[in-house]
Amino acid sequence: MKRKYFGTDGIRGQANRFPMTADFALKLGMTAGAYFGARHERLRVAIGKDTRRSCYMLEAALTAGLISVGAEVMLLGPIPTPGVGMLTKSLRADFGIMISASHNPFFDNGLKLFGADGFKLSDEKEIAIEKMLDENHEETLRVKPDALGRTRRYEDAQARYIEIVKAAFPKGMTLEGLKIAVDCANGAAYRVAPAVLFELGAEVIPINVSPDGFNINRDCGSLHPGALRRAVLEAGADAGIALDGDADRVLMCDERGALPDGDVIIAMIATQMKQDGRLRGGGAVTTVMSNMGLSKYLESIGLECPRTAVGDRYVVETMRECGYNLGGEQSGHIVLSDYASTGDGLLAALQVLAMMKTSGKPLSALNGLFTPYPQILKNIRFGAKNPLEEPAVREEIAAIEEKLGERGRVLIRKSGTEPLIRVMAEAQAQDEAESVVNQLCAVIERNL
Repeated sequence: MKRKYFGTDGIRGQANRFPMTADFALKLGMTAGAYFGARHERLRVAIGKDTRRSCYMLEAALTAGLISVGAEVMLLGPIPTPGVGMLTKSLRADFGIMISASHNPFFDNGLKLFGADGFKLSDEKEIAIEKMLDENHEETLRVKPDALGRTRRYEDAQARYIEIVKAAFPKGMTLEGLKIAVDCANGAAYRVAPAVLFELGAEVIPINVSPDGFNINRDCGSLHPGALRRAVLEAGADAGIALDGDADRVLMCDERGALPDGDVIIAMIATQMKQDGRLRGGGAVTTVMSNMGLSKYLESIGLECPRTAVGDRYVVETMRECGYNLGGEQSGHIVLSDYASTGDGLLAALQVLAMMKTSGKPLSALNGLFTPYPQILKNIRFGAKNPLEEPAVREEIAAIEEKLGERGRVLIRKSGTEPLIRVMAEAQAQDEAESVVNQLCAVIERNL
């Protein structure tokens, strides 16, 4: 069964436009509260958010809906998405909600739901909630006046997250002697990320830590690493860390200005965890977007590299089912399940910094474990008609794939968060990858 509202990472859309409206959020709060048993005594719900102006509206509406069905709401304030998963579990909440559109611009927003175990909801649970949403039973969900819920703001939520993240750093080790630049994307980690690095002993150069409700992800963070690169080179920093708006993904910068992506970071962490005997499952879980160079490298050191659909929730599902404790995406969602239930950019960066301290090597020396295959990605915006459903388009794409053969691979998919078709080609030669992508895009655009 297809999901109607939920995409690959929660419900997402433009703020103040359906479904990111106050009335929909109120209804979702009521429905999710009822689904998780809001009529039971002391149902507890944790709500976190990033720094978008629209978070105020959605937080208030969700809270009102939850209180109307008898829930006790714990407001965590601005906190990274993985922090909501952590605190949902540690505060013994029945479920949690993160208000964020992750790396998207300020005018978008989203709602991500977590179960009591701190993990994002399964497809089955999201579908069940969607069914309840469409049944329009709000009147029957409301409790009597003497059973209304209440709200409480947790002022120490950020401090709790900071301590959890610091506890994942090797005992007895500090970051003393390292100068680290961190770009917080004017997002959810604008306080916690610099604090963690400082408290672990680093000299910290924080940038983009002045959110105003509208500048989240604007020309900064993991999608726009130019500012971080400049900060690293100008300050002579040992490393740079770029997070996105909700800090569940990371990109790093070495002391020379090179920018290892999520695939390279996974390779670094997998290598170290294998050497330390901490790696479970015999490899690392990746997605269909991960570079062929990564899978070949992992295989060369005796590790497996199973691939999943795009989305860290699918990475996590495979990790849980098959016993892996490391997985992630090329985009920088790195999941370390010994410490977190979802991607955590700061946790992943700390693992790399620990490698630098243990080895005594600069980040540039750790940044050459494999040579990535040239990978070209283009996005095509589409309207109501999905050209990928056209038989003629599928036939032409199949012919292009057959011609490419074993020299590379292609991946064409609809975005789960935006009205885009993502077209990717990978080949040993840059010009061949570019040629294949151009051919694929031309085929699709002819049928828009």
